Amino acid sequence: MDFGKDIEKSWDLSDMSKIIDLELRARICDFFADYAHVIDDDYLEEWPKFFAQDCIYQITTKENYQSNLPVGIMYCEGRGMLNDRVKALRTANIFEPHSYCHILGGSRLEKKGANEILSRTNFTVFRTMQSGETESFATGKYLDEIRFDEQNIEFLSRRVILESRRVDILLVIPL
Repeated sequence: MDFGKDIEKSWDLSDMSKIIDLELRARICDFFADYAHVIDDDYLEEWPKFFAQDCIYQITTKENYQSNLPVGIMYCEGRGMLNDRVKALRTANIFEPHSYCHILGGSRLEKKGANEILSRTNFTVFRTMQSGETESFATGKYLDEIRFDEQNIEFLSRRVILESRRVDILLVIPL
């Protein structure tokens, strides 16, 4: 599925059934903020819980995305792979300690069926190293497919599209 390009072409406001009500919009924006805070505050064991069991999580570059190249920087299918990623990060990977601070742009939301939403959110992630040095680490957009009901919201897919093809090898913490 050419998910992101479908989203970019789908902003047709003549169909009012695609408009999101304010209460649902607020819930989803809180969901996005909670996602960022879990990562930024190093509660990474909670991160996979934002995803459906049969989810897709992908990090790729804008160049690869625009060329429809499936190879990316990271690709996980299913919540089990996300849990494995966190476990490896905690027990097997060796890297300089650092933390993230997400800055999220406004989200463009559109209904896709009764209980699904397409979303695009621009982001910037600042990274602070153990030394205290802070830098802009990643900039791009999230392209999401979200499922919701009265009580729960979860990602069916989250595609992280990075603006630059220059990616630091220290990409161990999810974006």
